[in-house]
Order: sequence, then structure tokens, then C-alpha cells
Amino acid sequence: MALVSISGGRLFGERYGSARTRVVALHGWGRDRRDFSKVLRGFDAVAVDLPGFGATPSPPSAIGADGYAEALAPWIENLGRPQILVGHSFGGRVATVLGAERPELVAGILLIGVPLLRPLTAAGKPPITYRLIRWANRVGLISNARLERGKQRHGSADYRMASGVMREILVKVVNESYEKELGRLRCPVRLVWGADDQEVPVDVAHRSMGLLGCLRPDDARLDIVADCGHDVPGVAPERIRRMIEELL
Repeated sequence: MALVSISGGRLFGERYGSARTRVVALHGWGRDRRDFSKVLRGFDAVAVDLPGFGATPSPPSAIGADGYAEALAPWIENLGRPQILVGHSFGGRVATVLGAERPELVAGILLIGVPLLRPLTAAGKPPITYRLIRWANRVGLISNARLERGKQRHGSADYRMASGVMREILVKVVNESYEKELGRLRCPVRLVWGADDQEVPVDVAHRSMGLLGCLRPDDARLDIVADCGHDVPGVAPERIRRMIEELL
């Protein structure tokens, strides 16, 4: 599929099908539109490069998922009808905010391995060594350069790869949680999760299901994919396709 300019050149993506767009796909952090190449064939869809990834330039300042949603909303509005939003990981955060803030633009949401809620345990906290380094920097005992070396050593792979405004955005979004947004969703919602997802455990999906504000109980459903980790689009694209067909 060819790369196309959308939203007046502010965004880029790949277009699938030949009729009016019905599905908009949003990738995870550090990824791009190509993650959906096995998912969207046969649909009238667009896989977007979110700002700061793929061909789309970075935002001028640090924004959260709400800022990404605001960047997408005018373009989706111009598509002329509500869309099915497919969001993997970080892209699902953006889809959730869009569904909550601009419900008139969203016909349904499919969330795939999305870090919607903070973990119940302390497992996600930085190592004690790094926390000590951070404290020592705050009280002036070690330099900013020493702090940065600590960040590079103890930070996540995403953090080490990010720089500038994208690192600021990452720090912002990893601390976000979407309980209120989930409760405000009124469209049909599907969740697809890898049973062996180590980045966003299935527990997050179960807890999110209990918070959804869908109007009818059958508007929400969770599909757990056996023998699959976080990369559901790459490993089990047919499961995502099935859910898109349901929402359409």
C-alpha cells in the first residue's frame, strides 16, 4: 500500500480499499502504520502514522493521549461518518480518549493489548537503584549527566530509544490511566488480548471490561488469544479482522 498524506499534510498513513473509509487503525508506541498490513486488507481503512512515528512529524510540545486525539479528530470529522477505531497498545489509549471526548466520531472501538490502567502491583516501578539516583539528583548530590546515565541504564527500551519531545511524551503517557474515559464510552467495544502478554497483562483487560460504560451488556466483549503475547496484529491478525467485521 502507498503512503498517503492526510489531514492537510499533518499526518501520513496507508489507505486500504477504494470506498469511503470506515476503519481507522492506530499503532503502538515506537511502531507505525505497517503493523496493520495483515489486518486491514479487504477493508476500507486507513492505518495512521501517529505524530512522532513513521512519516508523521513529532508534535511541537509534549502532549498526552488527549493531545493525540485532538490531532486526529478534525481529520476523522472530515471523513463524513463515524469510524471504527482499532488501537494497539498506545494507539488504543488514543482511541479510548477519542471515543470518550468525541463520541459522534466513533462507531465502535477495538482495543488490542492497551495499557489502560495502572498495574495493581509495584512491578512496574523503577528499580530501587534508579530511584536512589533520581532522589540524589533532586537534592543536588549528583549531576544531571549522572542522572541521564542512570536513565539509560535502568529505563525501558522505549525510554532509551526516545529523545527530545518524544521522551517527554512517553514519560507523560506512561503515567496516564483511563478509568474515567472507559466509563464514558457508549459505543460497542471489543478487546483482543494475547494470553501471554507480558507488557500489558490480561488482568488489565478484565479490569477494563468492568469499567466500560457501554449502553448494553453485549456491546462489550473480550477475546483472549492463546499462545500469543503483545504483538497480536503480527501473530493473530485474523482474530482482529473477525472483531472488525463484527463492529462493521
